Amino acid sequence: MTAPLGLAALTVLDTAPLQQVDLAEKHGFDTIGIRLLPAAPGTTAYPLHEDDAALDALIRRLDDSPIEVFDLEIIRLGADFDPKSYVPLLEAGARLGAKAVLVGGDDRDRARLADSYARLAELCAQYGIVASLEFMPWTAVPDATTAVEIVAQADGPARSVLVDGLHVGRSSTTLDDLAAIPREWLHYAQMCDGSVPAPPDDAELIRQAREERLVPGTGGIPLADIWSTLPAGLPVSIELPNEPFRRAVGTDAWLARLVAATREVLAQVPAATGR
Repeated sequence: MTAPLGLAALTVLDTAPLQQVDLAEKHGFDTIGIRLLPAAPGTTAYPLHEDDAALDALIRRLDDSPIEVFDLEIIRLGADFDPKSYVPLLEAGARLGAKAVLVGGDDRDRARLADSYARLAELCAQYGIVASLEFMPWTAVPDATTAVEIVAQADGPARSVLVDGLHVGRSSTTLDDLAAIPREWLHYAQMCDGSVPAPPDDAELIRQAREERLVPGTGGIPLADIWSTLPAGLPVSIELPNEPFRRAVGTDAWLARLVAATREVLAQVPAATGR
């Protein structure tokens, strides 16, 4: 089964959503992801939920394209989380036909974090969007086991865990941990490679995740083994920011290489996947 490919927002974060659709069409992607809210203060985002004209323009463009919007970014669960503040984002996402919203866990109070996630998942379900909790080693959700424990405390169809190959390789997550994630909680996964050994401190982990990921198959993360634990045909979002490499060859050649390398890795995954 051929996995649909998505062009993640972070891969071409300097590209506005309208132009991102153009790139996706040109290079054989099936979907795009849009960053509506910044991952960190002062970083790039495209707040379409605050701009009706821009949102309408993108919807018209998508109506004439085979490309679909898959995921939105990013809702961060902090100590002061209020799900009602994300209603405009989810309303915009529903109009775009988005399937998922990426969720980061920042609150170190585990009970409060689980409650916040449950309230968000309940809200997302009203819009037909899943709340994909991504584990990242420097956050309050550092590994797959923690993500599963938090998501398990929510109810309803919006429960979701997001697997990113980079974070698997740089956390305590094992292949057995990935195989233990309930299959119905897996809606997509993010593909990239990374250097080995992993950086020893959080600051460098974050920098590399945001700026210096590697082309699949050129680092040291066992991507085919990771994907062997995931359902066959699971949508793959290529999340691979690396501006020096991209500038060196140009955006078109860069994206063509990422698609080819991702397909090559997926072709190496044993056929009997999706335990």
